[in-house]
Amino acid sequence: MVRKGRVGAFDVVNFLLLLFVAIAMLFPFLHMASVAISSPEYVVRNEISFYPKGLQFDALRAVFEDNRLWIGYRNSIGYVILGVFISMALTIMAAYALSRRGLVFYKPIMLYIVFTIMFFGGMIPFYLVMRAYGLMDTIWAVVLPNAINTYNLIVMRTFFSGMPVEVEESGRIDGLSDFTVLTRIVMPLSKPVLLTIGMFYTVEIWNNFQGALLLIRDPNLYPLQLVIRNLVVVGQAGDVLEATTASGHKVILESLKYAIILLGCLPVLIIYPFIQKHFEQGALIGSVKG
Repeated sequence: MVRKGRVGAFDVVNFLLLLFVAIAMLFPFLHMASVAISSPEYVVRNEISFYPKGLQFDALRAVFEDNRLWIGYRNSIGYVILGVFISMALTIMAAYALSRRGLVFYKPIMLYIVFTIMFFGGMIPFYLVMRAYGLMDTIWAVVLPNAINTYNLIVMRTFFSGMPVEVEESGRIDGLSDFTVLTRIVMPLSKPVLLTIGMFYTVEIWNNFQGALLLIRDPNLYPLQLVIRNLVVVGQAGDVLEATTASGHKVILESLKYAIILLGCLPVLIIYPFIQKHFEQGALIGSVKG
Protein backbone atom coordinates (compact mmCIF):
# COMPACT_ATOMS: atom_id res chain seq x y z
CA MET A 1 0.00 0.00 0.00
CA VAL A 2 1.33 3.40 -0.94
CA ARG A 3 1.61 5.78 2.01
CA LYS A 4 -0.44 8.98 1.72
CA GLY A 5 1.60 12.04 0.90
CA ARG A 6 4.44 10.07 -0.67
CA VAL A 7 5.63 11.44 -4.00
CA GLY A 8 6.11 8.77 -6.64
CA ALA A 9 8.11 8.73 -9.86
CA PHE A 10 4.95 9.35 -11.89
CA ASP A 11 4.19 12.51 -9.91
CA VAL A 12 7.68 13.85 -10.48
CA VAL A 13 7.64 13.10 -14.21
CA ASN A 14 4.13 14.51 -14.55
CA PHE A 15 5.15 17.72 -12.73
CA LEU A 16 8.27 18.18 -14.85
CA LEU A 17 6.34 17.54 -18.06
CA LEU A 18 3.60 20.04 -17.16
CA LEU A 19 6.24 22.56 -16.06
CA PHE A 20 7.96 22.22 -19.45
CA VAL A 21 4.63 22.70 -21.27
CA ALA A 22 3.81 25.76 -19.15
CA ILE A 23 7.22 27.34 -19.84
CA ALA A 24 6.90 26.58 -23.57
CA MET A 25 3.50 28.30 -23.65
CA LEU A 26 4.59 31.31 -21.57
CA PHE A 27 7.87 31.91 -23.36
CA PRO A 28 6.42 33.67 -26.46
CA PHE A 29 4.51 36.17 -24.30
CA LEU A 30 7.48 36.81 -21.99
CA HIS A 31 9.78 37.18 -24.97
CA MET A 32 7.45 39.64 -26.73
CA ALA A 33 7.05 41.71 -23.58
CA SER A 34 10.82 41.72 -22.96
CA VAL A 35 11.66 42.78 -26.52
CA ALA A 36 8.99 45.48 -26.47
CA ILE A 37 10.49 47.21 -23.41
CA SER A 38 14.21 46.58 -24.02
CA SER A 39 16.79 48.98 -25.37
CA PRO A 40 17.35 48.74 -29.15
CA GLU A 41 21.03 47.73 -28.89
CA TYR A 42 20.18 44.56 -26.96
CA VAL A 43 17.35 43.69 -29.34
CA VAL A 44 19.58 44.11 -32.40
CA ARG A 45 22.19 41.82 -30.87
CA ASN A 46 19.44 39.24 -30.14
CA GLU A 47 20.26 39.12 -26.43
CA ILE A 48 16.67 39.16 -25.15
CA SER A 49 15.08 35.98 -23.80
CA PHE A 50 12.85 35.87 -20.70
CA TYR A 51 13.62 39.27 -19.21
CA PRO A 52 14.24 42.75 -20.66
CA LYS A 53 17.56 44.54 -20.78
CA GLY A 54 17.95 48.29 -20.56
CA LEU A 55 14.33 49.22 -19.91
CA GLN A 56 12.90 51.53 -22.55
CA PHE A 57 9.21 52.16 -23.16
CA ASP A 58 9.45 54.18 -26.39
CA ALA A 59 7.99 51.29 -28.45
CA LEU A 60 4.92 51.02 -26.22
CA ARG A 61 4.57 54.81 -26.16
CA ALA A 62 4.69 54.93 -29.96
CA VAL A 63 1.98 52.26 -30.25
CA PHE A 64 -0.25 54.01 -27.71
CA GLU A 65 0.03 57.25 -29.68
CA ASP A 66 -1.15 55.64 -32.94
CA ASN A 67 -4.88 56.25 -33.44
CA ARG A 68 -5.28 53.19 -35.68
CA LEU A 69 -4.73 50.87 -32.74
CA TRP A 70 -7.39 52.60 -30.64
CA ILE A 71 -9.84 52.56 -33.54
CA GLY A 72 -9.21 48.81 -33.82
CA TYR A 73 -9.72 48.35 -30.08
CA ARG A 74 -12.98 50.29 -30.17
CA ASN A 75 -14.28 48.32 -33.14
CA SER A 76 -13.23 44.91 -31.78
CA ILE A 77 -14.81 45.56 -28.39
CA GLY A 78 -18.04 46.57 -30.12
CA TYR A 79 -17.91 43.51 -32.39
CA VAL A 80 -17.29 41.21 -29.41
CA ILE A 81 -20.13 42.65 -27.31
CA LEU A 82 -22.65 42.57 -30.16
CA GLY A 83 -21.38 39.32 -31.65
CA VAL A 84 -21.31 37.35 -28.38
CA PHE A 85 -24.83 38.55 -27.54
CA ILE A 86 -26.20 37.45 -30.93
CA SER A 87 -24.21 34.20 -31.04
CA MET A 88 -25.12 33.16 -27.51
CA ALA A 89 -28.80 33.99 -28.00
CA LEU A 90 -29.02 31.97 -31.23
CA THR A 91 -26.89 29.09 -29.93
CA ILE A 92 -28.82 28.78 -26.65
CA MET A 93 -32.22 28.75 -28.36
CA ALA A 94 -31.12 26.32 -31.08
CA ALA A 95 -29.36 23.99 -28.62
CA TYR A 96 -32.33 23.94 -26.27
CA ALA A 97 -34.74 23.13 -29.09
CA LEU A 98 -32.50 20.34 -30.38
CA SER A 99 -32.11 18.87 -26.89
CA ARG A 100 -35.86 18.33 -26.47
CA ARG A 101 -36.92 14.72 -26.77
CA GLY A 102 -39.38 14.06 -29.53
CA LEU A 103 -38.42 17.07 -31.67
CA VAL A 104 -39.95 16.72 -35.12
CA PHE A 105 -37.36 16.17 -37.88
CA TYR A 106 -34.58 15.97 -35.30
CA LYS A 107 -32.35 13.62 -37.31
CA PRO A 108 -32.53 15.55 -40.63
CA ILE A 109 -31.83 18.81 -38.80
CA MET A 110 -28.82 17.38 -36.97
CA LEU A 111 -27.56 15.80 -40.19
CA TYR A 112 -27.73 19.19 -41.89
CA ILE A 113 -25.90 20.85 -38.97
CA VAL A 114 -23.12 18.24 -38.93
CA PHE A 115 -22.86 18.53 -42.73
CA THR A 116 -21.73 22.15 -42.35
CA ILE A 117 -18.70 21.00 -40.35
CA MET A 118 -17.35 18.90 -43.20
CA PHE A 119 -18.22 21.07 -46.20
CA PHE A 120 -17.84 24.78 -46.90
CA GLY A 121 -19.03 26.62 -49.99
CA GLY A 122 -15.76 28.47 -50.49
CA MET A 123 -14.52 32.02 -50.22
CA ILE A 124 -15.90 33.36 -53.52
CA PRO A 125 -19.49 32.13 -52.94
CA PHE A 126 -19.25 33.47 -49.39
CA TYR A 127 -18.18 36.88 -50.68
CA LEU A 128 -20.95 36.96 -53.30
CA VAL A 129 -23.60 36.06 -50.73
CA MET A 130 -22.41 38.74 -48.30
CA ARG A 131 -22.38 41.33 -51.08
CA ALA A 132 -25.85 40.30 -52.25
CA TYR A 133 -27.20 40.84 -48.73
CA GLY A 134 -25.59 44.28 -48.53
CA LEU A 135 -23.24 43.45 -45.65
CA MET A 136 -20.14 44.97 -47.24
CA ASP A 137 -18.53 47.70 -45.12
CA THR A 138 -20.90 47.20 -42.19
CA ILE A 139 -20.47 45.89 -38.67
CA TRP A 140 -22.73 42.98 -39.58
CA ALA A 141 -20.05 41.66 -41.94
CA VAL A 142 -18.01 40.68 -38.86
CA VAL A 143 -20.88 39.67 -36.57
CA LEU A 144 -23.43 37.73 -38.64
CA PRO A 145 -21.56 35.30 -40.98
CA ASN A 146 -20.29 33.15 -38.06
CA ALA A 147 -23.11 33.85 -35.60
CA ILE A 148 -23.48 30.13 -34.77
CA ASN A 149 -20.47 27.84 -34.46
CA THR A 150 -21.54 24.25 -35.10
CA TYR A 151 -19.15 22.77 -32.53
CA ASN A 152 -20.40 25.16 -29.84
CA LEU A 153 -24.00 24.33 -30.74
CA ILE A 154 -23.41 20.57 -30.38
CA VAL A 155 -21.58 20.99 -27.06
CA MET A 156 -24.39 23.08 -25.61
CA ARG A 157 -27.09 20.76 -26.97
CA THR A 158 -25.36 17.81 -25.31
CA PHE A 159 -25.20 19.70 -22.02
CA PHE A 160 -28.92 20.55 -22.15
CA SER A 161 -29.75 16.94 -23.06
CA GLY A 162 -28.13 15.70 -19.86
CA MET A 163 -30.25 17.94 -17.64
CA PRO A 164 -32.88 16.06 -15.57
CA VAL A 165 -36.33 16.13 -17.14
CA GLU A 166 -37.94 16.57 -13.71
CA VAL A 167 -36.41 20.03 -13.38
CA GLU A 168 -38.23 21.29 -16.46
CA GLU A 169 -41.43 19.41 -15.70
CA SER A 170 -41.67 21.16 -12.33
CA GLY A 171 -41.63 24.48 -14.16
CA ARG A 172 -44.33 23.43 -16.60
CA ILE A 173 -46.52 22.29 -13.72
CA ASP A 174 -46.29 25.89 -12.47
CA GLY A 175 -47.53 27.08 -15.88
CA LEU A 176 -44.20 28.26 -17.34
CA SER A 177 -43.76 28.38 -21.11
CA ASP A 178 -40.79 26.80 -22.90
CA PHE A 179 -39.03 30.15 -23.16
CA THR A 180 -39.56 30.89 -19.47
CA VAL A 181 -38.33 27.41 -18.52
CA LEU A 182 -35.20 28.09 -20.59
CA THR A 183 -34.46 31.51 -19.12
CA ARG A 184 -35.48 30.90 -15.49
CA ILE A 185 -34.56 27.26 -14.92
CA VAL A 186 -32.22 25.84 -17.58
CA MET A 187 -29.85 28.79 -18.06
CA PRO A 188 -29.17 29.44 -14.34
CA LEU A 189 -28.22 25.74 -14.01
CA SER A 190 -25.96 25.91 -17.09
CA LYS A 191 -23.46 28.54 -15.95
CA PRO A 192 -20.31 26.45 -16.70
CA VAL A 193 -21.21 25.67 -20.30
CA LEU A 194 -22.55 29.18 -20.95
CA LEU A 195 -19.31 30.76 -19.73
CA THR A 196 -17.25 28.27 -21.73
CA ILE A 197 -19.12 28.80 -24.98
CA GLY A 198 -19.17 32.54 -24.34
CA MET A 199 -15.38 32.45 -24.02
CA PHE A 200 -15.12 30.46 -27.26
CA TYR A 201 -17.18 33.07 -29.10
CA THR A 202 -15.25 35.94 -27.52
CA VAL A 203 -11.89 34.57 -28.66
CA GLU A 204 -13.26 33.65 -32.09
CA ILE A 205 -14.66 37.13 -32.75
CA TRP A 206 -11.69 38.91 -31.21
CA ASN A 207 -9.19 36.99 -33.37
CA ASN A 208 -11.22 37.12 -36.57
CA PHE A 209 -9.66 39.18 -39.31
CA GLN A 210 -10.26 37.12 -42.46
CA GLY A 211 -13.93 38.09 -42.70
CA ALA A 212 -13.09 41.75 -42.17
CA LEU A 213 -10.23 41.53 -44.66
CA LEU A 214 -12.62 40.19 -47.27
CA LEU A 215 -15.69 42.33 -46.58
CA ILE A 216 -14.54 45.63 -45.06
CA ARG A 217 -12.80 48.42 -46.96
CA ASP A 218 -13.42 51.32 -44.57
CA PRO A 219 -10.41 51.71 -42.19
CA ASN A 220 -12.72 53.16 -39.54
CA LEU A 221 -14.43 49.75 -39.32
CA TYR A 222 -11.28 47.62 -39.13
CA PRO A 223 -11.16 45.28 -36.10
CA LEU A 224 -8.02 45.23 -34.02
CA GLN A 225 -6.62 42.04 -35.55
CA LEU A 226 -6.88 43.50 -39.05
CA VAL A 227 -5.12 46.64 -37.84
CA ILE A 228 -2.36 44.47 -36.33
CA ARG A 229 -2.13 42.47 -39.54
CA ASN A 230 -1.69 45.65 -41.58
CA LEU A 231 0.90 47.05 -39.18
CA VAL A 232 2.96 43.89 -38.76
CA VAL A 233 2.55 41.90 -41.98
CA VAL A 234 1.82 44.51 -44.64
CA GLY A 235 4.43 46.88 -43.22
CA GLN A 236 2.40 49.84 -42.06
CA ALA A 237 4.35 49.75 -38.79
CA GLY A 238 7.00 51.69 -40.71
CA ASP A 239 4.70 54.71 -40.57
CA VAL A 240 4.66 54.50 -36.77
CA LEU A 241 8.44 54.05 -36.74
CA GLU A 242 8.98 57.14 -38.89
CA ALA A 243 6.74 59.25 -36.65
CA THR A 244 8.56 57.99 -33.56
CA THR A 245 12.01 58.65 -35.04
CA ALA A 246 10.95 62.13 -36.08
CA SER A 247 9.95 62.88 -32.49
CA GLY A 248 13.47 62.07 -31.26
CA HIS A 249 12.86 58.58 -29.81
CA LYS A 250 15.02 55.63 -30.81
CA VAL A 251 12.87 52.60 -31.62
CA ILE A 252 13.55 49.63 -33.88
CA LEU A 253 10.93 47.88 -35.98
CA GLU A 254 11.12 44.52 -34.17
CA SER A 255 10.34 46.07 -30.77
CA LEU A 256 7.48 48.00 -32.33
CA LYS A 257 5.96 44.89 -33.88
CA TYR A 258 6.16 42.91 -30.64
CA ALA A 259 4.57 45.77 -28.72
CA ILE A 260 1.67 45.85 -31.21
CA ILE A 261 1.12 42.07 -31.02
CA LEU A 262 1.34 42.05 -27.21
CA LEU A 263 -1.31 44.77 -26.84
CA GLY A 264 -3.59 42.80 -29.14
CA CYS A 265 -3.36 39.70 -26.92
CA LEU A 266 -3.80 41.42 -23.56
CA PRO A 267 -7.64 41.61 -23.33
CA VAL A 268 -8.17 37.86 -23.76
CA LEU A 269 -5.29 37.07 -21.39
CA ILE A 270 -6.86 39.32 -18.77
CA ILE A 271 -10.38 37.90 -19.12
CA TYR A 272 -9.50 34.19 -19.21
CA PRO A 273 -8.33 33.72 -15.55
CA PHE A 274 -11.68 34.94 -14.25
CA ILE A 275 -13.65 32.16 -15.97
CA GLN A 276 -10.95 29.48 -16.05
CA LYS A 277 -12.51 27.56 -13.13
CA HIS A 278 -15.68 27.06 -15.18
CA PHE A 279 -13.89 26.40 -18.47
CA GLU A 280 -12.89 22.76 -18.04
CA GLN A 281 -16.16 21.74 -16.38
CA GLY A 282 -18.32 23.29 -19.10
CA ALA A 283 -16.30 21.89 -22.00
CA LEU A 284 -16.11 18.35 -20.61
CA ILE A 285 -19.73 18.09 -19.45
CA GLY A 286 -20.94 19.23 -22.83
CA SER A 287 -18.74 16.87 -24.78
CA VAL A 288 -18.71 13.48 -23.04
CA LYS A 289 -22.39 12.83 -22.47
CA GLY A 290 -24.45 11.05 -25.12
